[in-house]
Amino acid sequence: MNQPQAAASETNDPLLLTPGPLTTSATVKQAMLHDYGSRDSYFIDLNSRVLQRLVEIVGGKDSHVAVPLQGSGTFVVEAMIGCFVPAKGKLLLLINGAYGKRMAKICDYYGRDYIVQETAEDQPVDPRQLDQTLEQDHSISHVAVVHTETTSGILNPLQQIAGTVEKHQRGLLVDAMSGFGAIPIDSAEIRFDAVCASSNKCLEGAPGMGFCIARQAALEQTEGNSPSLSLDLYDQWRAMEKNGQWRFTPPTHILLAFDQALNEFELEGGVEGRGQRYRENCGVLVDGMRELGFRTLLPDQLQAPNIITFHMPDDKRFNFDQFYEQMRQQGYVIYPGKLTVADSFRMGCIGRLNKDDMQGALRAVRYSLDQFGIEGTID
Repeated sequence: MNQPQAAASETNDPLLLTPGPLTTSATVKQAMLHDYGSRDSYFIDLNSRVLQRLVEIVGGKDSHVAVPLQGSGTFVVEAMIGCFVPAKGKLLLLINGAYGKRMAKICDYYGRDYIVQETAEDQPVDPRQLDQTLEQDHSISHVAVVHTETTSGILNPLQQIAGTVEKHQRGLLVDAMSGFGAIPIDSAEIRFDAVCASSNKCLEGAPGMGFCIARQAALEQTEGNSPSLSLDLYDQWRAMEKNGQWRFTPPTHILLAFDQALNEFELEGGVEGRGQRYRENCGVLVDGMRELGFRTLLPDQLQAPNIITFHMPDDKRFNFDQFYEQMRQQGYVIYPGKLTVADSFRMGCIGRLNKDDMQGALRAVRYSLDQFGIEGTID
């Protein structure tokens, strides 16, 4: 086949088929072309508006608060663990991928007591095993889980997990980084102490800010828990309640972009509309790659609509590094695999992408296979 025309975003950049950072709209980028002081009244009002909108996404208007934090998603995950798990607490980590293991590493740094319930990277967390563990170990104060593990793209059964944790009257901490804004989390149906995500990912803002949405009653109990000054969510919340300002220099341009991203999120129909576009993207990509002979790691019922893991082809002519470069030259940036259970690579379908972009990516894959001399389907 002839080489397709290279794809590009609205700002003539490659399309990012990755778990993040992600392709953003031109209007989100343009929103950053302004300077505001941290004490400017416009910026303070913007902060308040953004935090209120985040709480509304989970339906927590009268019961929950949002606390922002500078940095990547891992910063706010670390802050959540440090604040909500007290020094004498004990955390049960539900792990089925690299980001669950990262939470364990955070606990090691902080000296927090924890135990692990681990399942394979291609298997969801088991709520029945969780129930048994909580029944047997009354010293566990909190449970933490990654909602959608981007190691594989697996969707964990959050509602069942939350119901089990609530049954045993423990606290639930959720890393919702890669699904927040596209996969529903309703605080009326899912009881949690804290859920954290970031300005990028499914909300399609610029990376550089995390946030924690917490049950206010639970957050009020965290005073003095944090082993870090800069990552103290309780202190950040109290400071912003007092004067609407961040304790330390805020990422002003990231907030401006995020406010615009939330405008676009709401215009698209919020969680329902954003999730529908991503599910359509996912369906086009999965169906097309399977037609080309690629095998997905996960069955459809376990697949989150954010990033798909594909087995590496069992063909000696295929070379991933060359494949990556060929895709990049055609305007598509993909991601290497992060699995221990299989040799794989990943392709994302979130960010400012649509079905046409997925079809274009499939044409680029077909062309790349031609360059290897691989015809027909891959075994």
